[in-house]
Amino acid sequence: MKLSLVIPCYNEELNIRPFYDAAVNAFSGMGYRFELVFVNDGSKDGTYQELKKLCEEKKTAVTVLNFSRNFGKEAAIYAGLQSARGEYIALIDADLQQRPEIVAQMAAILDEHEEYDCVTAYQEYRKEGRMMGWFKDNFYKIINKMCDIEFVSGASDFRTFRRCVADAVLSLPECDRFSKGIFSWVGFETFYIPYTVEERYAGETKWSFWKLVKYAVSGMVSFSTFPLKIATFMGGFVSALAIFYMITVVIQKLVFSIDIPGYPTIIVLILLLGGLQLMILGILGEYIARGYMQGKKRPVYVLKNKLTSDDGMDGGQ
Repeated sequence: MKLSLVIPCYNEELNIRPFYDAAVNAFSGMGYRFELVFVNDGSKDGTYQELKKLCEEKKTAVTVLNFSRNFGKEAAIYAGLQSARGEYIALIDADLQQRPEIVAQMAAILDEHEEYDCVTAYQEYRKEGRMMGWFKDNFYKIINKMCDIEFVSGASDFRTFRRCVADAVLSLPECDRFSKGIFSWVGFETFYIPYTVEERYAGETKWSFWKLVKYAVSGMVSFSTFPLKIATFMGGFVSALAIFYMITVVIQKLVFSIDIPGYPTIIVLILLLGGLQLMILGILGEYIARGYMQGKKRPVYVLKNKLTSDDGMDGGQ
């Protein structure tokens, strides 16, 4: 098998058939075998029924991994990588914002350049609003200053890579996964190409602003201990201010006989210190919670069943 496309799906009923047709048209004339690995991430609509129809047609190598519930895109990517059989593996969304034709270009680059292990697409021009673009640009600036690894601005999970890269990614055991960071952490030679995001063929995006914020925080905590250093710095800074203020109060009282208003000062200091302590506890809690969840050793996902265009239905755990 030359190429495997891993396609996470969540409520993509209307996009399954158009994506399948676009992929078949893009790769049928390439002269090598390819497969489509769809991961149904607990969809609530008719996504699974559409995927089942593709398997029953037996026209193309199709694998469907059906989760027992929604585990998130990161879990879907992990499951798809485990099931993919291709020499090259591509990650692509099912909504046709990322075109299969670009995957063909990525595969051609890997064929022509043995020195590259991965080809990643990045958005040269963003189509979202100014505020969203501003937040994303600053996220990359902040996380690059916090982490030892590099995050390329605009680079997404849309990429094609060799088997060695997939094996390295699968070797990382963490359950709280952040693919952008994982692909940067494992290294390998990566070539970046620009692409333009198309409009969704059907449906609405599953990523709200707050989901993106949560995802960004997860990435920062997963690949940097810098927030813990911020807590240490703030503790030292506040302690230095407290000592300076104490010396100032003593001088004012003993030297200049100035009465210092007590009640407002105490309230302000209590609120300031209380807020800082709660914030630091929150930062610590983020790291402790991830260690706690990892310590449970729960699986990244639970597979309800597996379909293939060759073997029909194959139950799983």
